[in-house]
Amino acid sequence: MGPVIELDGLEVRFGDRVVLKKLNAALTGRSVGLLGPNGAGKSTLINTLLGFHKPSAGTARILGHDIRTQARAVRSLIGYMPENDSFVAGMSGVHFVRLMAELAGLPAGHALERAHEAFFYVGLGEVRYRAVGTYSLGMKQAAKLAQAIAHGPKLLFLDEPTNGLDPPARARMIQLIQEIRDRGDLHLLLSSHLLRDVEDCCDQVLILKDGNVAAFCNLEEERKANRRFLELETRGENNGSFLEAVEKLGCETAPGAQGRVKLILPDGLEVRRLYEIAAAQNVQIRRLNRKRDSLEDIFLKAMETADGRL
Repeated sequence: MGPVIELDGLEVRFGDRVVLKKLNAALTGRSVGLLGPNGAGKSTLINTLLGFHKPSAGTARILGHDIRTQARAVRSLIGYMPENDSFVAGMSGVHFVRLMAELAGLPAGHALERAHEAFFYVGLGEVRYRAVGTYSLGMKQAAKLAQAIAHGPKLLFLDEPTNGLDPPARARMIQLIQEIRDRGDLHLLLSSHLLRDVEDCCDQVLILKDGNVAAFCNLEEERKANRRFLELETRGENNGSFLEAVEKLGCETAPGAQGRVKLILPDGLEVRRLYEIAAAQNVQIRRLNRKRDSLEDIFLKAMETADGRL
């Protein structure tokens, strides 16, 4: 299978200002996170893929369809949950979602059926006949998700889906996104300024900075690598012998002050072996942590300038 989203020298200009600068990337993951500071070009990229902005150079392809020449086919494949509310005043939730499903191409009867299904799926079945204007913020976010999935898209764009939500509502939204991802019948592009949202939901990440691709990586591979990266704090007079023994097993080590050491486990070596060696050397392992915040590390590195400043 080819890339879900392929950026091929994609450039977008607004007047004399270049907003997206010849982006090249092949997004193949089930769920892709889109990150970047304000003004990096995230919203412009989404709007260009949706057909709201025309590329000034290059192109992009959605599931093999060119956004320049096959815009109608592209739109039929996409569900879009926007960051900003755009409800019809006074319309009930289920009728709003039915309208959006009809606009996506479903016949009226089928659209209404799918609207009811979508509302129950996101947990709003009991309030589907209430006016959307009476919904809480969390309910409005769930209704936006319902309209994005009602027509059965192959690719779902989620723009800041947890924006403004309290912790319980955020947890529910993240659970819904994970369930949709794990069903396996569609792909996700999640744009967020919250690293935790992307960490929880995505297996690839694309980071933009100043209209350029600052980083693109596979988070699952990073997670696997981090499971082999440990930080230890040891106590004992034989710390040197302990390090020599673990190095002989293939560990890469970087000793620090006061018994601290960073090491990378080779494939096949389990953590319990370190404790066995420590016991044999009369060394205590007082603390052991696996490396965390890999996405934060990737993001901060991508934001660094040439002289090392953010």
